[in-house]
Amino acid sequence: MMDSEQLFALVLVSPIMLTQSILLFIDAKKKGAYAWFWGVWGLIQFPFPSIFYYFIVIRPYRKKMNH
Repeated sequence: MMDSEQLFALVLVSPIMLTQSILLFIDAKKKGAYAWFWGVWGLIQFPFPSIFYYFIVIRPYRKKMNH
């Protein structure tokens, strides 16, 4: 059974991870960058998927668009 602290943590963290997952999925789909992978990983951890997504997908995409 969950105590009140665990329930509070779950209620606080769940929307953050769900939002991260949705945003990563949508942006990766636009950029053609394995949307399902980023979406699922965004559900599992926070904030590492967003940090890695920035360096692996967004920065190279911006460099490609500038050249």
